[in-house]
Amino acid sequence: MPAHDEAEAVAVLLPAPEAARAAMALWEAGDAVVPLDPAAPGPDVRRSLAALRPTALLDADGRRPLPNGVPVTAGVAAVVGTSGTTGERKGVELTFAGLAASGAGVAAALGAGSDGGWLCCLPLHLVAGLAVVGRAWTTGAPVAVQAGFDPAAVADAARRGAAFVSLVPTMLRRLLDAAPAGAAGFHHILLGGGSIDPALLIRARGAGETVSTTYGMTETWGGIVHDGHPLPGVELRLDGPGVDGVGEILVRAPMLMRGYRLWPGGTAAAVDADGWYRTGDLGRFDGGSKRLRVVDRLGDLVNSGGVKVSPTEVERVLAAHPAVADVCVAGRPDPEWGQRVVAFIVAAPALDPPDLAGLRAFAREQLAPAKLPREVVVVPAIPRTSGGKPLRRLLPGPS
Repeated sequence: MPAHDEAEAVAVLLPAPEAARAAMALWEAGDAVVPLDPAAPGPDVRRSLAALRPTALLDADGRRPLPNGVPVTAGVAAVVGTSGTTGERKGVELTFAGLAASGAGVAAALGAGSDGGWLCCLPLHLVAGLAVVGRAWTTGAPVAVQAGFDPAAVADAARRGAAFVSLVPTMLRRLLDAAPAGAAGFHHILLGGGSIDPALLIRARGAGETVSTTYGMTETWGGIVHDGHPLPGVELRLDGPGVDGVGEILVRAPMLMRGYRLWPGGTAAAVDADGWYRTGDLGRFDGGSKRLRVVDRLGDLVNSGGVKVSPTEVERVLAAHPAVADVCVAGRPDPEWGQRVVAFIVAAPALDPPDLAGLRAFAREQLAPAKLPREVVVVPAIPRTSGGKPLRRLLPGPS
C-alpha cells in the first residue's frame, strides 16, 4: 500500500466512456489514472506498463495489483504516456492543482459556466481527451464521452446541447464535410494537435463556427494558449530569438507537469530551477499584440545551405495545391546543401500527383527559393500520431 504521502497509480485499459468514468472515480479517491490505449496490441500495452510502472491495472476483467508498481506522490492526478514524434516513450506526471488551473483557465477563456456541457471525442489515453474529461470534472460541468470520432454522432451531440468540443484539424474537416450545418450548434470549438491550415479556419468560421486555435502539450495538461494568448497564470518567453524574432518557446504555468515519471534527469533537463519548461518548439511574438505564433518544432527545421526552413510553413503552401490531398515536408541529406527540402505527397483522388517542377512553380509566389522543395516523393499516406501530428521519422528514406 502507498504511504500517506503517496497514492495509487492505476492503469486503465477500457473503451473511452468506461475509461472516463474510471478516471473520475480514481480522482474522487485521490488516486492517479494511467490511461492506456484500448486498441493497442498486447506487446505495446506491456511496453507501456513496463515504462510507466503503475501499481494496478483496471480492464474488462476488473482491477488487480501489478508487481513492481511504483506509487505516485500525493497530488498527482494522471500519468500520461507520450512518445511525441520522436518515438521515445516516457510518462508525464500531471497534478490535480494543474488540472484545476487548466479547467478554470479554459472556462474563463471560453466564458463557460458549469452548465455548459463538453463533448469528448478524442482518445482518452492522450492528454487532449483526458483533459476534456478532467476539466469538466474539476469545474463541475457535464461531459459526454464518445468511443471514437464519428462526424454524425458529433453533430448530433451539438444538436442535443453539447456546448464545447476539442478537435484536431482532420476531425474538423471531416465534420464540415459530413455535417456543415449540424456542427454550428457548438458554442465553441477548440482546435489543436498540430499545424492548422488557415483555409480550414476560414471555412469553419464561414459555416458559423466559433473556433479557437490552441497550443499546448502533454506536459501542460494540453492547451494553455488560445488564439496566441496565454491562459490566466501562464507565462511565455522566447529563448535566443534571432533577427527574425524566432526563438524556442519557454513556458511557466501552474498547469505544468510535476515531472517525467521515474526520470529526474529528464525533468531537470526540461525544467530549469526557476520553473521554465523548454518546449522544443519555435515561435515568435507579434510586435503589437504580443500574440504567440508557433513556427515549428526545433528538431524539425531543415538546414538547407544555412537557411533554416520551417516544414510547417512549406506544408501550408503545398497543401493548397489542388492535386495534393496530404503533405509532409522533411529534410534529407544533400552533398551540396547539407539538407534538401523534400515534399512527401499524397495525391488527391482521381488526379495525378504534381511533379517537382509543377509544385515548385505553384509555391514560388509564396516561398523563398531556399524553401522550395528539391524533391517530391509520392506516398500512399502520411504517418501521423493519433493526435494528427506528422511522424517525420517514419517517412520513407532514400531509395
